[in-house]
Amino acid sequence: MIKHYDITEYKNPLFTVDSVLFTVKNGALKVLMVKRASEPFAGRWGLPGGFVDVDIDDSVSMTALRKLKEKTSVAPQYLEQLQTYSGINRDPRGFSVTLVYFALIAEAQVSTHIETVDDAKWIDIDEVNNLPVAFDHKYIIEQAKARLKQKALYSMAPVYCLPEHFTVGQFKSVIETIIGKPVQRKSIIRRIEAAGMFETLDEKVKSGGRLAQLYKVKAGVDIVNFERNLSV
Repeated sequence: MIKHYDITEYKNPLFTVDSVLFTVKNGALKVLMVKRASEPFAGRWGLPGGFVDVDIDDSVSMTALRKLKEKTSVAPQYLEQLQTYSGINRDPRGFSVTLVYFALIAEAQVSTHIETVDDAKWIDIDEVNNLPVAFDHKYIIEQAKARLKQKALYSMAPVYCLPEHFTVGQFKSVIETIIGKPVQRKSIIRRIEAAGMFETLDEKVKSGGRLAQLYKVKAGVDIVNFERNLSV
């Protein structure tokens, strides 16, 4: 221990880690939420997360993954930091600091394994405003949604919620669902070709009365970002 330092001399804030996970299903953007079983805000919906456990968590990302598994059974392939939120009025228990992660993933079955959660489910993003939501989580979800929309315009991140084998039409539909606007098919095709992250399969499927080419993501590739936004 460092000499002349006593952590008990300082009043520490509450520190939690939350995650905003999105998916696209049946043409709708959805967010993963849990129904709280304990106070504060028992009975309200919130983001999956919780307190850092300094005895078992090596990092805040480990906290995020641990809490997601406990509260929803979901294990995302990646997590990206969104922002840190803090303030005296965020939590009735005292001054709180929350580090928030977000990600876009393929839809996964959810279930909870912890007494502090009554339910976990994917909720249509348009329904969130009609729910009783805990803390400032509505605001956080809106900010995560805005960041996701930007990423959909300048990166290939939308592939994270596509099936293993997908068509241009499926990719186009996911992007349009996320950004809420139509995009040009030729722009999608140019990005697929320029990214260098996809394999063309020797297989086609019926789509809209014609045969559509199937693609898959190459093993071990990173998501490509572009200098310009997608044309809409």
